[in-house]
Amino acid sequence: MTAEASKVRVSREERQQHILDAALRCVRRAGFHGASMAEIAAEAKMSVGVIYRYFDNKEAIIEGIVANDLADMRAKFAEWESLPEDRLLDTLIDTMEYAVDHKYCGDHSALGLEVLAEAARNPRVAAIVQEADRQERELSRSLCQRMMPTLSETELAVTGEIIGMIFDGMMVRAVSNPGIDRTALLAKLKQVMRLLFTMPPLNHSGVRTKS
Repeated sequence: MTAEASKVRVSREERQQHILDAALRCVRRAGFHGASMAEIAAEAKMSVGVIYRYFDNKEAIIEGIVANDLADMRAKFAEWESLPEDRLLDTLIDTMEYAVDHKYCGDHSALGLEVLAEAARNPRVAAIVQEADRQERELSRSLCQRMMPTLSETELAVTGEIIGMIFDGMMVRAVSNPGIDRTALLAKLKQVMRLLFTMPPLNHSGVRTKS
């Protein structure tokens, strides 16, 4: 690729991100239904026609928002993948502070809940969310397998689902109970996560084996 072509590509990516940032501000104010393409264009200080050059519709904008979140998650998992086994659990536990800041946040929670609400009534958005969730589950399964190699595929899947329930649930709790003591919450969450990642596997009767 020539230097000139590279500049064009970067410029397009920057313009797309500028539109996504404008869309996020509109969605936080009025929700996806209330954020029209015209309002997003006005927020981005562009014409509607220019917006449509980058995104065919609001579903495409949602896809871009979800893709950004997934890219951030992939970057975090890539950091963990590079760690030796004896540092993995402690590093993961230390990351809980970032997770709470990111998930137990009013703006982020409102946006996440808007995406899920739109997915509940829009099959195209549902497909976007479910595909992102599939990729997140695969990342989580791989990480759990490294830390708990004796778990069955079913237990790996269930453990990943429990992790998803905890962090997705934070979005709801950030709206329902924003005044929670974050320091106490984080300390207890670290205990829960450490327990989750160190529990022995279940036997065929559904009982934990002795560690």
